[in-house]
Amino acid sequence: MNNYKIVFSLLLLFVVFSCAKNPFTGKNTLALVPNSEILPSAFQQYSQFLKENKVIVGTMEAKSIEVVGKKIKDAAEKWLNANGYEGYLKDYQWEYKLVNSKEVNAWCMPGGKIVVYSGILPITKDEAGLATVLGHEVSHALANHGQQRMSAGLLQEIGSAGVKVALDNKTAQTQQIAMTAYGAVTQYGGMLPFSRSHESEADRIGLTLMAIAGYNPENAVVFWERMSANSAVSGKASPEFLSTHPSDATRIAALKALIPQAKLEAAKFGITFK
Repeated sequence: MNNYKIVFSLLLLFVVFSCAKNPFTGKNTLALVPNSEILPSAFQQYSQFLKENKVIVGTMEAKSIEVVGKKIKDAAEKWLNANGYEGYLKDYQWEYKLVNSKEVNAWCMPGGKIVVYSGILPITKDEAGLATVLGHEVSHALANHGQQRMSAGLLQEIGSAGVKVALDNKTAQTQQIAMTAYGAVTQYGGMLPFSRSHESEADRIGLTLMAIAGYNPENAVVFWERMSANSAVSGKASPEFLSTHPSDATRIAALKALIPQAKLEAAKFGITFK
């Protein structure tokens, strides 16, 4: 048990001195893996992904993604500059690509590397729909969610090692039961809610960014209603407690409540909506 106390104390010190404040969330968040390591790896993985998949270029849809993506990026920079964070995105290398895939998805890697799958375009429908998606995905990068997930995964591994040390003198059966319980508790009580929290943060930040970019945030609700209808047809919806994402109903209700604040933020930059 003394070994356990030593491991726990070291772990606690490690966490305390490995946090960073994010301007978009205002929170001190886990930063066990520095961006100096994350970004070069992300850029390399992005380039490799583009080589292995069919990138659509020269179409109106591809151009629209670049246009909307730049507006979202500019909105983020405006917000940061206005709030005293000039140069915060200096290490970002923005890139927006449309990839041919039936998958209804989009993502943004740390450092501003964005992919939109063609399968989501029938649901986005227009620039406002794209702004909802790109605002959300870019916000994951701006809030350093990738860094936090990597840090949380590392923390989970360290915690697992600590449990093994604490159970060193127990029977094999006791060790197996304890490790199974640890895995279940950290997954359903920690990692999944942690991911859902990130999704909600990205919704909130993305709503503000799309508003500052000139897109009425009310369109975000319309997009997610279409996404919900698509999920119902495909049968891919899962119980919220088993999912990394909040349920569509939870998400839509939260967005409706956040719209007034997003409009107020946009008004600070001279953007108003009827």
